[in-house]
Amino acid sequence: MSIYDFAVKDAEGKDVNLSDYKDKVLLVVNTATGCGFTPQYAGLQSLYEKYQAQGFEILDFPCNQFGNQAPGTEEEIVDFCQSRYGVTFRQFAKIEVNGEGEHPLYTYLKEQKGGFLGDKIKWNFTKFLIDRHGNVVERFASTVTPEKIEQPIRELLNV
Repeated sequence: MSIYDFAVKDAEGKDVNLSDYKDKVLLVVNTATGCGFTPQYAGLQSLYEKYQAQGFEILDFPCNQFGNQAPGTEEEIVDFCQSRYGVTFRQFAKIEVNGEGEHPLYTYLKEQKGGFLGDKIKWNFTKFLIDRHGNVVERFASTVTPEKIEQPIRELLNV
Protein backbone atom coordinates (compact mmCIF):
# COMPACT_ATOMS: atom_id res chain seq x y z
CA MET A 1 0.00 0.00 0.00
CA SER A 2 1.17 3.52 -0.78
CA ILE A 3 -0.28 7.00 -0.95
CA TYR A 4 -0.88 6.34 -4.65
CA ASP A 5 -3.54 3.74 -3.79
CA PHE A 6 -5.98 6.36 -2.49
CA ALA A 7 -8.68 8.35 -4.22
CA VAL A 8 -10.13 11.58 -2.85
CA LYS A 9 -12.68 14.16 -3.95
CA ASP A 10 -11.60 17.58 -5.08
CA ALA A 11 -13.42 20.77 -4.10
CA GLU A 12 -15.77 20.30 -7.07
CA GLY A 13 -16.68 16.77 -5.97
CA LYS A 14 -14.67 15.04 -8.71
CA ASP A 15 -12.73 11.85 -7.94
CA VAL A 16 -8.95 12.27 -7.96
CA ASN A 17 -6.56 9.34 -7.84
CA LEU A 18 -3.43 10.22 -5.91
CA SER A 19 -1.51 8.13 -8.44
CA ASP A 20 -1.87 11.26 -10.61
CA TYR A 21 0.85 12.72 -8.35
CA LYS A 22 3.50 10.04 -8.94
CA ASP A 23 7.01 11.49 -9.23
CA LYS A 24 5.95 14.67 -7.39
CA VAL A 25 7.00 15.89 -3.96
CA LEU A 26 3.79 16.41 -2.00
CA LEU A 27 2.77 18.36 1.05
CA VAL A 28 -0.56 17.08 2.40
CA VAL A 29 -2.21 19.57 4.77
CA ASN A 30 -5.49 19.59 6.69
CA THR A 31 -6.61 23.21 6.74
CA ALA A 32 -9.25 25.58 8.07
CA THR A 33 -10.36 29.07 7.13
CA GLY A 34 -11.16 30.27 10.65
CA CYS A 35 -8.11 29.03 12.54
CA GLY A 36 -5.25 30.87 14.20
CA PHE A 37 -3.00 29.06 11.73
CA THR A 38 -5.02 30.14 8.65
CA PRO A 39 -2.39 32.79 7.73
CA GLN A 40 -0.13 29.84 6.88
CA TYR A 41 -1.98 29.78 3.56
CA ALA A 42 0.28 32.67 2.50
CA GLY A 43 3.42 30.66 3.26
CA LEU A 44 2.03 27.58 1.56
CA GLN A 45 1.23 29.59 -1.56
CA SER A 46 4.73 31.06 -1.53
CA LEU A 47 6.29 27.58 -1.41
CA TYR A 48 4.00 26.44 -4.20
CA GLU A 49 4.97 29.36 -6.43
CA LYS A 50 8.67 28.76 -5.80
CA TYR A 51 8.76 25.00 -6.35
CA GLN A 52 5.76 23.91 -8.41
CA ALA A 53 7.81 23.99 -11.62
CA GLN A 54 10.29 21.55 -10.00
CA GLY A 55 7.55 19.01 -9.23
CA PHE A 56 6.13 20.20 -5.91
CA GLU A 57 2.40 19.98 -5.16
CA ILE A 58 0.31 20.94 -2.15
CA LEU A 59 -2.83 18.93 -1.43
CA ASP A 60 -5.17 21.02 0.72
CA PHE A 61 -7.84 19.15 2.69
CA PRO A 62 -10.19 21.44 4.65
CA CYS A 63 -11.16 19.88 7.97
CA ASN A 64 -13.98 21.03 10.23
CA GLN A 65 -13.20 18.67 13.13
CA PHE A 66 -11.30 21.20 15.23
CA GLY A 67 -13.52 23.87 16.76
CA ASN A 68 -15.77 24.16 13.67
CA GLN A 69 -13.04 26.26 12.03
CA ALA A 70 -13.77 25.24 8.44
CA PRO A 71 -17.44 26.13 8.10
CA GLY A 72 -19.06 26.69 4.77
CA THR A 73 -19.17 24.82 1.52
CA GLU A 74 -16.16 23.77 -0.52
CA GLU A 75 -16.95 26.60 -2.93
CA GLU A 76 -16.95 29.15 -0.09
CA ILE A 77 -13.65 27.78 1.22
CA VAL A 78 -12.01 27.94 -2.22
CA ASP A 79 -13.32 31.50 -2.75
CA PHE A 80 -11.97 32.56 0.66
CA CYS A 81 -8.54 31.05 0.01
CA GLN A 82 -8.24 32.48 -3.47
CA SER A 83 -9.42 35.97 -2.58
CA ARG A 84 -7.62 36.28 0.76
CA TYR A 85 -4.37 34.38 0.07
CA GLY A 86 -4.20 34.00 -3.71
CA VAL A 87 -4.19 30.21 -3.41
CA THR A 88 -3.58 28.42 -6.71
CA PHE A 89 -2.70 24.92 -5.44
CA ARG A 90 -5.29 22.18 -5.55
CA GLN A 91 -8.00 22.17 -2.93
CA PHE A 92 -10.06 19.16 -2.06
CA ALA A 93 -13.39 18.40 -0.41
CA LYS A 94 -13.68 18.60 3.35
CA ILE A 95 -12.24 15.58 5.08
CA GLU A 96 -12.19 14.02 8.53
CA VAL A 97 -8.71 13.25 9.83
CA ASN A 98 -9.61 11.54 13.14
CA GLY A 99 -12.33 9.26 14.45
CA GLU A 100 -15.00 7.06 12.93
CA GLY A 101 -15.41 9.17 9.78
CA GLU A 102 -11.67 9.45 9.20
CA HIS A 103 -10.68 9.24 5.55
CA PRO A 104 -8.49 6.19 4.79
CA LEU A 105 -5.80 8.53 3.41
CA TYR A 106 -5.34 10.00 6.87
CA THR A 107 -5.37 6.58 8.50
CA TYR A 108 -2.48 5.69 6.21
CA LEU A 109 -0.58 8.94 6.77
CA LYS A 110 -0.83 8.57 10.54
CA GLU A 111 0.28 4.94 10.38
CA GLN A 112 3.38 6.08 8.48
CA LYS A 113 4.24 9.00 10.75
CA GLY A 114 2.60 9.12 14.16
CA GLY A 115 2.76 12.41 15.99
CA PHE A 116 3.43 13.43 19.55
CA LEU A 117 -0.20 12.57 20.32
CA GLY A 118 0.28 9.13 18.85
CA ASP A 119 -1.75 8.71 15.73
CA LYS A 120 -4.23 11.55 16.26
CA ILE A 121 -4.00 14.77 14.32
CA LYS A 122 -3.81 17.45 17.00
CA TRP A 123 -5.11 20.41 14.99
CA ASN A 124 -5.49 21.95 11.56
CA PHE A 125 -2.41 22.68 9.46
CA THR A 126 -0.69 19.42 10.34
CA LYS A 127 1.54 18.71 7.35
CA PHE A 128 2.84 15.47 5.82
CA LEU A 129 5.79 15.61 3.41
CA ILE A 130 5.83 12.89 0.75
CA ASP A 131 8.80 12.11 -1.52
CA ARG A 132 8.70 11.43 -5.27
CA HIS A 133 8.26 7.70 -4.60
CA GLY A 134 5.18 8.15 -2.40
CA ASN A 135 6.99 7.66 0.91
CA VAL A 136 5.80 9.70 3.89
CA VAL A 137 9.09 11.19 5.03
CA GLU A 138 8.08 13.68 7.69
CA ARG A 139 5.17 15.01 9.70
CA PHE A 140 5.06 18.60 10.91
CA ALA A 141 2.87 19.99 13.69
CA SER A 142 0.50 22.90 13.10
CA THR A 143 2.94 25.27 14.77
CA VAL A 144 5.64 24.55 12.17
CA THR A 145 5.25 27.25 9.55
CA PRO A 146 5.65 26.58 5.84
CA GLU A 147 8.84 28.66 5.84
CA LYS A 148 10.41 26.26 8.33
CA ILE A 149 9.85 23.27 6.05
CA GLU A 150 11.28 24.83 2.89
CA GLN A 151 14.66 23.16 3.33
CA PRO A 152 13.31 19.58 3.54
CA ILE A 153 11.20 20.31 0.45
CA ARG A 154 14.27 21.62 -1.42
CA GLU A 155 16.21 18.50 -0.46
CA LEU A 156 13.51 16.19 -1.83
CA LEU A 157 13.33 18.25 -5.03
CA ASN A 158 17.14 18.33 -5.33
CA VAL A 159 17.17 22.11 -5.78
